[in-house]
Amino acid sequence: MSQKIKDIIAASIAVKQEFLNNERLVSELTKIAESMVACLRAGNKVLWCGNGGSAADAQHLAAELSGRFYTDRAPLYSEALHVNSSFVTAVANDYSYDVIYSRMLQGCGRKGDIIVGISTSGNSKNVMNALEVAREKGITTVGFTGSTGGKMKDLCDFLINVPSNDTPRIQESHILAGHIICQLVEELMFASENI
Repeated sequence: MSQKIKDIIAASIAVKQEFLNNERLVSELTKIAESMVACLRAGNKVLWCGNGGSAADAQHLAAELSGRFYTDRAPLYSEALHVNSSFVTAVANDYSYDVIYSRMLQGCGRKGDIIVGISTSGNSKNVMNALEVAREKGITTVGFTGSTGGKMKDLCDFLINVPSNDTPRIQESHILAGHIICQLVEELMFASENI
């Protein structure tokens, strides 16, 4: 059992090491953080969506921006699109689960916003539908996926395609990437308060 645990930790480290050595991914994190800062400074919002564990990650990362990350500072407008369970269940029942995010985005999304779609496969239909609506509305699209990017890669202005095909390892790296972005956004937004 002990060796199994060590193997799992080593596999997680290996994916993160590959991420660390990928200059495109590192650069993409910087670009995403800078885009979020510009979005928030303009009075827009950062939205998130995903399914299952990716929905939990979306909600977690939205809270890091809307609440706080490291420092006491003003809240930032960031929300996960699935947090209204009455909306999600009504739309899934009356229309289709495939439109839960796109329908919400049609109502709340504005040009200049950012949406982050999280899908380990990159093929979640409801996330892809939201990204398509976002493109129509002039909303910047960010994708967190696994290695191939799936079908989402063509719908994303920025793509963090974690170099793995193993769902738990991808999700672990999504949280790492999200935490990096949240830290950078907080530092850039509130630099003068931290001097």
